[in-house]
Amino acid sequence: MASKQTRLRAIALYKELHRLGRQYPDPSYNFHGKLRGLYEKNRNLSDPEEIEKALKLGEYIRNETLALYSLRKYRHLKRMYPEDLTIDRR
Repeated sequence: MASKQTRLRAIALYKELHRLGRQYPDPSYNFHGKLRGLYEKNRNLSDPEEIEKALKLGEYIRNETLALYSLRKYRHLKRMYPEDLTIDRR
């Protein structure tokens, strides 16, 4: 059985991933469905090492999703400005 602290950590991670999934760029990927499936699959874990491993995977997914969003914002900003814009500082 997981400790109360681990349970709260898992719930907080789920909520954060669910919020991040709202902005996911590809609606055909079914981010929320896959997220829920992973959490339901790991619902009955009792070994603390396995629980920690699952939480680490969730945190990795969170970080990769945030990186994807940052890259998307960067690409959008890059498209906003012309490439041949040069500043002549004489």
